[in-house]
Amino acid sequence: MIELRHLRYAVAVADENHITRAAERLGIQQPPLSQQIRALEREIGVTLFRRLPRGVEPTAAGSAFVERAKILLRDLEETIDTAKRAGRGEEGQLAVGFTASAAFHPLVSNVIRELRKKAPALRLSRQEANSGELIEAVRTGSLDAAFVRLPAREDGGLRNTRLLDEEMVVAMPKRHPLLKTWPLSRRKPLSTLAHEDFILYHRPNGPGLYDAIIAACDRAGFSPRIEQEASQMIATLSLVSAGFGISLIPDAMARLATEGVAYRHLTKSEAPTAPLVLVWRSGGDSGPLGRLIGDVNRAQAQYLASSKKSGDQPSS
Repeated sequence: MIELRHLRYAVAVADENHITRAAERLGIQQPPLSQQIRALEREIGVTLFRRLPRGVEPTAAGSAFVERAKILLRDLEETIDTAKRAGRGEEGQLAVGFTASAAFHPLVSNVIRELRKKAPALRLSRQEANSGELIEAVRTGSLDAAFVRLPAREDGGLRNTRLLDEEMVVAMPKRHPLLKTWPLSRRKPLSTLAHEDFILYHRPNGPGLYDAIIAACDRAGFSPRIEQEASQMIATLSLVSAGFGISLIPDAMARLATEGVAYRHLTKSEAPTAPLVLVWRSGGDSGPLGRLIGDVNRAQAQYLASSKKSGDQPSS
């Protein structure tokens, strides 16, 4: 039976035109190499090398064999290299989902940007939807992972990790009377909003955010007067801009330069928080998904360390 080592032996002998030099190149003794070449010739049934007084030279059959052997060995090396790149997450496919607000968080955007930069051969597809839809997509396999706003129930098919709890900020029309006594650098208690009309993200689309706001208002001693609910986070800000009321949104969304909307921070202890959670398919500890998980873990550590250094001042 012809083995890969026989191909390498034949190529080395042809390149060196000398058994002893080929043996030195291969790191073996000359007699075993001569025996292997003769065994290869018996297996094929043709003479591959013509013995000369000082060395050897390929026969016509030997030249044809060595030419194809080099192609096979090169293809094998490329195949192995492709497998290694896929194992490192540098090649292959990765489908990632985001909620609208999660997509704007710097941790998420930085991870995706660096992944595209460092693994340009990786085919990355993205999908935006609400948390419930994204979790189900990961569960059914149409997505590999998703950044969502509520933890998923872990079972045989899903795993998740809570990356951070993001402070929620007040979004209000730029002509709102409260802005006259609420400078950007100041935090105010949540009860300041007790008599305001609220615009919330529709609960079935974002139960995590909705429930966090209701619970925070309850702790502050009031029930929010919900004027409208919007199906999309961007639509919530559009309604705020139009003057229909105020809203509470994850701080990352305040990075949007939405015309007609101003942002203010609440007292730290009273501000509701929006969890940022990574959900992924079980068994995704290698390949593109494993690379994403590793990148997210490193980005999480860096982000949390940076947040501690930056202190407790409003950033919007």
